[in-house]
Amino acid sequence: MKSILSISSVLLVLELCSGEWCYQSQFSCHDTCRGPSEWKSHFPNCGGQRQSPINIVTRKVKHDPKLTSFIFDGHEKVFNISVENHGHSAHFTLPPFVRLRGGGLPATYKAVQFHLHWGENGGQGSEHSVDGERYPMELHIVHIKEKYGSLGVVLDWYMVLREDIVTSGQNKQLDRVIEALGKVRYEGNSSEIENFRLTDIIPEASKLSYYRYLGSLTTPGCDQAVVWTVFKKTLPISKNQLMSVDKQLLFGTEKPMTGIFRPVQNLNGRVVYTSVPAHSLCVLPNLITLLLCLFCVFGQQRRFH
Repeated sequence: MKSILSISSVLLVLELCSGEWCYQSQFSCHDTCRGPSEWKSHFPNCGGQRQSPINIVTRKVKHDPKLTSFIFDGHEKVFNISVENHGHSAHFTLPPFVRLRGGGLPATYKAVQFHLHWGENGGQGSEHSVDGERYPMELHIVHIKEKYGSLGVVLDWYMVLREDIVTSGQNKQLDRVIEALGKVRYEGNSSEIENFRLTDIIPEASKLSYYRYLGSLTTPGCDQAVVWTVFKKTLPISKNQLMSVDKQLLFGTEKPMTGIFRPVQNLNGRVVYTSVPAHSLCVLPNLITLLLCLFCVFGQQRRFH
């Protein structure tokens, strides 16, 4: 069994009007809220041409030499981090000294928060997909432009499910994030993680390859002012960690908070770029991708013989 937790950054804005929006998992005979298919009827931007998430088709991505390495500032610093249940997800607030620059971006961006998206019982729950494959979790780290405070940059990583995480001692810092979710079970609950560092759960910036495209927020009002960066570096998560996440939180309606993801949206002619030249696409950091690349090579060899 394999699963991937994608880490990315996006500003999650919860806009409500008469009747609250919801995820499809919340819809029932007793709660006929406005699910993703109806968002555009009440939030016009949600029907726009640059919506997120998307499916990334790797054979169609284009290399952009301007997509240079990122520089992360403050990710290694120790700080206390607060978490709050917002009714549709839980936000982990980040201090303003956590910044990023480089990566083909025009300015310096400061961190705001990170949050998770997941499915149910370890099932599909990521928002973005790669070559049609969706994974159990995705993590968004939100940044806004430092000078003007405008939206926004999204960074994305993938986490490979590994059964040996607990015994090998890797990624135990993720346990602290999951435990914190258990302390904010109800909407409006808040808690704190002490002595936290972003480098405890994500890698350093140097030499990270990634995809880039222009998109939107993945919740209403779906503002189309987000630069998405989807990293190819994978991070580990154990099956126990994955299965425990969707038991922690409740929606504002006190229904279990599961299936908190928006379905993929049409690309509508947008181009997805990559920081990796085409001849380097097979040199990626995880075994799954390596096997896919080998399959591609063997397929080409058979075609030409």
